[in-house]
Amino acid sequence: MPIALATQTGIVLATREASGWREAARALPHENILAIAATRGAIIAGTRAGIFRSTDSGATFHAANDGLTTRHIRWLTIHPDDSARAFAGTEGAGIFISRDAGATWRECPEVARLRDLHRWSLPYSPGAGCVRGLAFNGARAYAAVEVGGVLISDDRGETWRLADGSDGKPRFGAPKKLFVHPDVHSIATHPASPDLVYAPSGGGFYRSRDGGKSWELKYDCYCRAVWVDPQDAEHLILGPADNVDEQGRIEETRDGGATWRAASNGLRAPWKRHMVERFLQVDDELFAVLSNGELIATPLASLEWRGVFDDVKDAAAIAIL
Repeated sequence: MPIALATQTGIVLATREASGWREAARALPHENILAIAATRGAIIAGTRAGIFRSTDSGATFHAANDGLTTRHIRWLTIHPDDSARAFAGTEGAGIFISRDAGATWRECPEVARLRDLHRWSLPYSPGAGCVRGLAFNGARAYAAVEVGGVLISDDRGETWRLADGSDGKPRFGAPKKLFVHPDVHSIATHPASPDLVYAPSGGGFYRSRDGGKSWELKYDCYCRAVWVDPQDAEHLILGPADNVDEQGRIEETRDGGATWRAASNGLRAPWKRHMVERFLQVDDELFAVLSNGELIATPLASLEWRGVFDDVKDAAAIAIL
């Protein structure tokens, strides 16, 4: 199964052979690619200045910003049940939807209204918050807002509102009981139920069993990424740290977060100054994009990590083609 890597120096297209992963081609070498997604017939790549789109398997790209009024892209994804329905999360915080696989875009204006009402912010940027993760399960959708909380949709991402257990206030410190921390870095749901949702955040790792109405803190840490076993909602792999990029590591739970154990075999972890930014399952392998731009991968059966794509030191995201 081919993949695409978003890097600070363009897109790397790669395929897996018997000997391992091999770089097949590069595209947009002068662009800093922050996000990437692919669907049947199209690849879309996000930058600070908008979106590029390819309809020829990455051979050529062209700008695809029609309707995109905010162009700093932080996340791109395709609805798993509709290959024509694409989503972009932006900085300042916004969600844009496309019904033609990224050729044209429409803003979801209620997100901007929530952003302005609650004065969403970022500690490292003048941008008014950002949407840096989206997850789907049928008609249900969730969005991760930094710093703002969790958004929810019940119409396949057409309209959005705050989840009941997210008050939208961009404050740090412990949230109210049963609420999620507002510094949400990514979001995941489980195939078993649209009500099962997981939120790595700057204030810990949270889980909700009731569609975001209430939340449990399952790990007191700083985290940005989680992998959820599609066959077992209690089996999770997390990338916790002690603080921003401090003592990053990989841990695993098989009881929904009641207990955790190290899952960093093959790595010199904890890492003093970086951590896991994103996880992505590709067939029987799990990839991790690290905050220092490196890529690692492991067979899910063994959890023995190794470095991949040694020539890539500036990765930001990964997508299955």
